[in-house]
Amino acid sequence: MRLIVARCEVTYTGRLTAHLPESTRLLMLKADGSVLVHADAGGYRRLNWMTPPTVIERGEDVIVVRKRAGRSEDRLEIRLHEVLSESEHEMGEAAPLEKDGVERDLQEALAALPETLEPGLRLDRREWSTELGPVDLMCRDEADGWVAVEIKRIGTIDAVEQLTRYLDCIRADPARAGCRGILAAQQLKPQAVTLAASREIACVEVDLAVLRGEREPELTLFAA
Repeated sequence: MRLIVARCEVTYTGRLTAHLPESTRLLMLKADGSVLVHADAGGYRRLNWMTPPTVIERGEDVIVVRKRAGRSEDRLEIRLHEVLSESEHEMGEAAPLEKDGVERDLQEALAALPETLEPGLRLDRREWSTELGPVDLMCRDEADGWVAVEIKRIGTIDAVEQLTRYLDCIRADPARAGCRGILAAQQLKPQAVTLAASREIACVEVDLAVLRGEREPELTLFAA
């Protein structure tokens, strides 16, 4: 990643035209081709940006970022008036995002005991990578079929939508076209259960204390 602090002006042309007058800004040029322009205000929001794939051309006093956008081209021209600081850093392989404590603990417990979600279920891999992000658990069922498990503290409609998108990515591989989905949560919203059922996604409520053996279950785990 290259970080540049400079007095610069930025002009974007493409689907619209935008111009940032000369001021001191932070420029972030990432290894994946992303380019972001930040000011020292506005929190995390960037003033302008370009997502990969891009072509980055660096001149003596200008950085030009180009990206094809259908039949047209998006172009970000950063005119450098004074470079105050410039550095380059090797970031290494990105570590996966750690979820909040409850979800992380649930994932660890269910990875050790996947059969509590469905008899005969066994773990194949944790954090199965897709183009949209990692699926919490990728499992195999008694018939050796694939089962993707998404784990949440509270199972909402958004969680069902997220798992649906993961399943679409996984099923694009003919070898996993029959992959099923399970949404596991400590609490399931009724609307989420209804939506999941319409998409043939199973929902299972789990109790972390029971999974850890800290107390006996009052009843068998609820499944819908």
